[in-house]
Amino acid sequence: MRERAVLTEEVRAGRALVAHIGSVLFDRRLTDAGGGNISLRVGELFCMSPTLAGQNQQWQLAPEEVLVVDSGGAILAGSGGLTREIAVHFGLHRQYRDYGSAVIHCHPRQLMVFACANLPLPPVMEATRKFGITPLIDYAPAHSPKLGERIVATMRGREAMIANHAAATIAPWHGLFLMGKNLPAALDAVERLDTNAHVLLMSRLLGASPLLHKESAAMEAAIASFDDG
Repeated sequence: MRERAVLTEEVRAGRALVAHIGSVLFDRRLTDAGGGNISLRVGELFCMSPTLAGQNQQWQLAPEEVLVVDSGGAILAGSGGLTREIAVHFGLHRQYRDYGSAVIHCHPRQLMVFACANLPLPPVMEATRKFGITPLIDYAPAHSPKLGERIVATMRGREAMIANHAAATIAPWHGLFLMGKNLPAALDAVERLDTNAHVLLMSRLLGASPLLHKESAAMEAAIASFDDG
């Protein structure tokens, strides 16, 4: 009876969207079988991917397998357990609920190079300028509350960025954590940032400057001086 009571039309739609976005992330190599997790706030409830969605189901979730979780972490519907990175999700939703409703943690193939090199990601595309430099936190393991605290702290001052589209942070040797105004926007931002990482990595084959410093300055100058008249 309790499960039926929480499964409103909006929650059902949220579960279906989480399942769909998970499959898109996996298919586009924006996450892998080794991990990642998604949460979407629907009112006072959360639609969340279950732990080991990559390993056990290769991100091919049915909507009814997506967890419905209350603010205390109790599972009201769905199959499986909570992610060990639940502190990150709840921390971001609690602190920035006025700005965004969706959190994605993922392992994007190109961006993982920056995570494992322990480097922040500078924006070098017109499409990623809005995100600024994607910062890097000090290391904290996935199960530690410190991970959530450090991710949450990096979002302070970027609330408008979340409300407009999304803001992201890199966890060294781990992956990307991102909060978006909604789930489609969050997916969009993940892919833009991974493409940005790909551009940086491949640019060295063309003899570009390190991290495209010179080329990025030229981009900013061209944007600033453009006259549509």
